[in-house]
Amino acid sequence: MSQGKSTRSVVKVVQAVQTLEGEGFLVRRPFPIPGFMQFDPFLLLDEMGPVELPPGEAKGAPDHPHRGFETVSYILEGRHQHRDSAGHAGELGPGDVQWMTAGAGVVHSEMPAREFAEKGGRMHGFQVWVNLPRRDKMMAPRYQEIPAGCIPVASTPDGRVRVKVIAGESLGVRAVIDTRTPIQYLHFTLEPGGRIEQPVPRDHNAFAYVFEGEGTFGPEATPAADGQAVLFANDADSVVLANTGTAPLQLLLLSGVPLREPMVRYGPFVMNTQTEIIQAFEDYQSGRMGRIQP
Repeated sequence: MSQGKSTRSVVKVVQAVQTLEGEGFLVRRPFPIPGFMQFDPFLLLDEMGPVELPPGEAKGAPDHPHRGFETVSYILEGRHQHRDSAGHAGELGPGDVQWMTAGAGVVHSEMPAREFAEKGGRMHGFQVWVNLPRRDKMMAPRYQEIPAGCIPVASTPDGRVRVKVIAGESLGVRAVIDTRTPIQYLHFTLEPGGRIEQPVPRDHNAFAYVFEGEGTFGPEATPAADGQAVLFANDADSVVLANTGTAPLQLLLLSGVPLREPMVRYGPFVMNTQTEIIQAFEDYQSGRMGRIQP
């Protein structure tokens, strides 16, 4: 049983900022930003789009290294190709998820699929970076690529709340993705009047990111709208999400057990010490992380 409040209160609401990534594509980022650098174990959340791209204007992130963390790509619209120095190649379309554990390190390329780049179209998606615990920092890289049709979906009896269960559990439905530490990653769609109390273990850090519509959060009914992140306190075992508007509300709810370990970050390297960061940079520069083959 929860002590005190029955549902988690809201600590703050954070406005995402716009920034450029990769070859120059625009993202909205609630963190890391000045004053809110990370939310252990989550290191970054980027929303790519939504944007309509004319033919030949789609941009991506060419060859770049990763070590010591996981990247989770979730595509809502558009198509992306992924290739890496370990020989992996894949393509993500609408609704697909790629959970990439970089571990000891890979050189990775994330680019628009050729046909999408040539014809243009609407692009929208998310990327989350999740820190790895010290014991897993140098594990062998691995991929979990889940097509849209295999992502479990659940709804409330009244049909006003629908959830895609990317990681964790909601409404009695469990995800198919295996995570290195306990994590929930849920995509909620709430119709007007929709409300849900989602269980979140008290030892998880939890936040919601609104990317369409507006709603209220927590027992205080704190308002938040498109482009805002809601940070929850660790004072109860569930969070309340509600759509008090007249249009659908779409949001991501993420939670995870904080690692509480020393962390040093330099660009795409996230390790526990400065010495490990220097080694990662040297390994990349010397080619020990490999190269993507033509």
